Amino acid sequence: MGQTTQANTILVADDEPNIRRVLEAMFSKEGYTVLTAENGKRALDLASANQIDVLISDLIMPDMTGVEVLQKIKQLHPQCSAIIITAYGTIKSAVEAMRYGAFTYLQKPFDMDEVRLVLKKALEHRTLLAENQELKQQLKTNFKLENMVGTSGKMQEVYKIVERVADSRATVLIRGESGTGKELVARALHYNSPRASKPFIAVSCAALPETLLESELFGYEKNAFTGATAAKPGRFEMANQGTLFLDEIGDIPPAIQIKLLRVLQEWEFERIGGTKTIKVDVRLIAATNKNLEQAVREEKFRADLYYRLNIVSIFLPPLRERPEDIPLLVEHYLERFNKQNGRKIKHVHPETWTLLKAYTWPGNVRELINAIERSVVLCERDADTLTPDLLPLTVQSALTVPPPEQTESAAGPEKAPADGQGG
Repeated sequence: MGQTTQANTILVADDEPNIRRVLEAMFSKEGYTVLTAENGKRALDLASANQIDVLISDLIMPDMTGVEVLQKIKQLHPQCSAIIITAYGTIKSAVEAMRYGAFTYLQKPFDMDEVRLVLKKALEHRTLLAENQELKQQLKTNFKLENMVGTSGKMQEVYKIVERVADSRATVLIRGESGTGKELVARALHYNSPRASKPFIAVSCAALPETLLESELFGYEKNAFTGATAAKPGRFEMANQGTLFLDEIGDIPPAIQIKLLRVLQEWEFERIGGTKTIKVDVRLIAATNKNLEQAVREEKFRADLYYRLNIVSIFLPPLRERPEDIPLLVEHYLERFNKQNGRKIKHVHPETWTLLKAYTWPGNVRELINAIERSVVLCERDADTLTPDLLPLTVQSALTVPPPEQTESAAGPEKAPADGQGG
């Protein structure tokens, strides 16, 4: 059975005393906390006063059905797994109970080994639900607006736009150089919106060839092309009711631009090789480091698609344009990487500050994050100060070599929000 702990509490609800006694004796012997109830009302009283990990309930009881007990306990303990006990003639009803959140059912009379196996799987299911919930909560916490790093005026403008548009469905175009944090802004928009509990799906448009990008976005039917041995949903379908983030949108080939335009107009499409029209409810966020206005003038990017994408534009300033945010970013990531690597760096050497502020950070916040992580990893375990020798050589040379020539920023006419992290 594996290790069990008192934290695993089983509630057995059944009007047959013998079943309650047998299950209580077996589960208690294996280290579980076992509560028993002879009817639905007693089960609900126990669930109100205790944390319940698994409910094992008879389907038919005098005062209420197992389904009714299940529904009410799920309101108290959403992550509780439920096993319904049923006689032969009520299997159909037990299967129906699974629609209301039951994990599985046991048919009377049942074998004790079968009960052990089913309980083990139910507990694994509950653990998975708890982990998923915790992950979702961590994501929401990590991308709260107040966690975005930077107090410069340009970043304040970013925060304002994110806050204003997060709860809308408006398509957002995030502009800025590589490494400024575009994906993190996209995630902040998603996790501060009514869609936060739904999927956030990210696609790097530049990383895939045209044929593969089309199938990734829109999916395909079985036998649509050589190797398509089964139908596959695309990212638009996977992001239904959630958010689809298209990074490096400026690299989308012309043929896919046309298909994407239709989706933005009608919110419907067909899979490759398919004829069925699929409708979706998706919030689209795009990002680019390219000058789309110039691409439109050169007829490399469709003007009608550009206007569809550019409903709300957010511009992330490069790090060299907000040097006042460098100390905040350094402190933020020092704390993070100290925890991750078991270090205790609390101070930054004055010469280190001079180099960090003198360097122009062509890789933007992403490069700064990498530099801080490298420094923390390389320092002595008992060190408490970030010294200049721990920095990358490019940063150490900031005061001895001329800075690299900066390329023109891919700024749009508007400015706006970011998480002070790379992306």
